[in-house]
Amino acid sequence: MVIRARRFEVSDAGVVSSLIARTLRESNSKDYSKEYIEENVHHLSAKFFIEKSKQTHFYVFCDSDQIVGTGAIGAYWGSETEFSLFDIFVSPDYQGQGIGRLIIETLEADTYFKRAQRVEIPASITGLAFYRHMGYHFKNGNKKIDNERLYRLEKFPKRVSGNAMI
Repeated sequence: MVIRARRFEVSDAGVVSSLIARTLRESNSKDYSKEYIEENVHHLSAKFFIEKSKQTHFYVFCDSDQIVGTGAIGAYWGSETEFSLFDIFVSPDYQGQGIGRLIIETLEADTYFKRAQRVEIPASITGLAFYRHMGYHFKNGNKKIDNERLYRLEKFPKRVSGNAMI
């Protein structure tokens, strides 16, 4: 199996929406209620992802021509130096095969990540251990879920000391 990363195209929107809905329903159901998941699925339409792709560097991950994963990086509330990772999902059929790591590595190779002083990720209960394994830490040491039932994690790719990068 060779997984290929490429940028999201408008024609991917329906497949991406379906993949994420299925992943939420199957993989996240042990950590979240059906009502919570369905509320999220309702907002994650094809139109939502088309708009999201205009504001982020949105990637899809393909096995041949089949989309099996997604991930995006975009500005943190309009910042030029802080960014967020979004919509990191792997099809239930492909989980545990290193695709999540490939998604993170791809996002961390993106130009946004390379210029970031800080990168935040809103992490689900389901994904928390994975993101921690990938080097993300609790934002401000806060280990509690927020009102969206997510953990806020962060990484500092560039540490600045005075005028020099270290």
